[in-house]
Formats: sequence, structure tokens, C-alpha cells
Amino acid sequence: MSSRDFSENGMLRTLGVRCPTLPSLLDRTIPFAWNLITAGYVEQSVHQVIISAIGLLFIGKLLEPIWGSREFLKFIFVVNFLTSLCVFVTAISLYYITMQENYLYMPISGFHGVLSGFLVGIKQIIPDQELSLLKIKAKWLPSLSVLLSVVVSFFTEEPAKYLPTLIFGTYMSWIYLRYLQKNPETKHRGDPSDEFAFSTFFPEFLRPVIDPIASIFHRMLCGRTATSDEARGYTLGGAPLPGSHPVEASRRRERGARALEERLAADMLATGGKEEESKKDAVENV
Repeated sequence: MSSRDFSENGMLRTLGVRCPTLPSLLDRTIPFAWNLITAGYVEQSVHQVIISAIGLLFIGKLLEPIWGSREFLKFIFVVNFLTSLCVFVTAISLYYITMQENYLYMPISGFHGVLSGFLVGIKQIIPDQELSLLKIKAKWLPSLSVLLSVVVSFFTEEPAKYLPTLIFGTYMSWIYLRYLQKNPETKHRGDPSDEFAFSTFFPEFLRPVIDPIASIFHRMLCGRTATSDEARGYTLGGAPLPGSHPVEASRRRERGARALEERLAADMLATGGKEEESKKDAVENV
């Protein structure tokens, strides 16, 4: 430390101003570990509350009947906690790398990490469903969300407030659905189908590059799980046996498509009923 830095720090101490340090971030989080759970449910503006509420109601209306209420709430809790934990570690890492103290005091909260996870759930359930408004298939929603957030981050101040949460929310939700979510019917965990592989988040021409990298992390993180599954007869030489997980994954997608059709039909009936009532009122007024 130079003599100038030492004198400035001494002056700050004399004035009673405490210099931001890494322990200050740890002191605010570790004794209050529940912040890692509650941060995802606290919004910093009214419009964020409105967006989160709309996303929870509309997307949850599609996912909750398929997963069940208990699994739906479990998904929200697990993805929110893992996302907050990863963002916390990222903030400390960014401070060590850049030595910028704003990473220690930047307020980071919001439900957008779980909302991005909901998009991964839609990708799993109805990947080939085309969205008439956007003219794209549902399987590209998580990728487009992350891509758009990265692009917007170049034109906004302090993108670290939202970008890590969106990225980790997407990735942690995929980890949960891919390896951890338990199916009550088959008692198996996860969705190992090729249609839900990590490389499916990327365009076709990038998949030959992504697949080898993803397989390395898969063996590092989930090698023990894969070995236990193989011992139980769920896999054979790394490929799932017929009638195992891929069949259940296809059934899940069929249930998702059916639930979406039923919801659209209900919306159309509700709209038709309102039109008929308005016509009757118009006739009565005449």
C-alpha cells in the first residue's frame, strides 16, 4: 500500500467512514442466510411486481396442472435458492477480479430468475409448440430470453443487477429438471431425453462444439448418478432403455400440449360467451 493510500484510509477512519471490504458483504449475508431465499421474492419497483405477477399467473397456469401444486412450489423454491447462491458467489468473484466495491453493495433481488426458469419448463413440456404471436417454437424461449438480456446489458447501467440472475435462473432450472425433478409415476429423477439436452439451447451449427463440453461437465457433476442408474438397469451403455425416461418425457410433452390446447379452448369459449352477451345486450337496447 502506498503512503497516499495509507493517508487516505487514515483520514477516512478519522472521519468515521468505514472503507468497504469483502467481510462487509459476508457480514450482511452469512448471519442472515435467509436473504438467499427471500431475495428472489422482493422486487425493487412497481413495474417489476406487475411483470412477475403476470408471469407467475400465466405461465404457472400452464405448468402447475402438469407438475402438480407441490412440485410447482418446490421448483420455485429450489431454483430461487440456487440462483441466489450462484449470484452471491458471482458478486464476490467479480469483486476479487475487478476490485470494484460496487459489487459488494449492489442491491440484487427479484423474481426474474424463477421466471426464466419457467421458460425452461415450457421448453421441456411443449418444445415444438409454435407461438403464433412470436412465430417461433416454445423451445427457443429460454435461449432468446438470455440472448436478449445479454444484448440489452450493453446499453444499460449496472447489468450485474439482473443479468447473472437471468442466466443462473435459466441454467439452475435446467439442472433441476434434467437431473433432480422426481417423477411420482416412475420414481425416476430428471429428463435425460435428447430433446432436452443442454446443446438444444443453442443453434444446430454450434451443437457439435457444445456437446463435448457438456458431456465433460455431465461426467464431472453427475457421473455417480449415471453409474447408479446404469446399475439399476435404467441405462445400457449410456443409452436409456426402452420404456424408461424418454417415454415418460414424451408423455410429459403430450400432457403439456393437451393442457395448452385445453387452456386455449377455454379462453376461446370465454371470449365467445362475452361476445354473445354483448350482442344480446345490444339487441335488448335496440
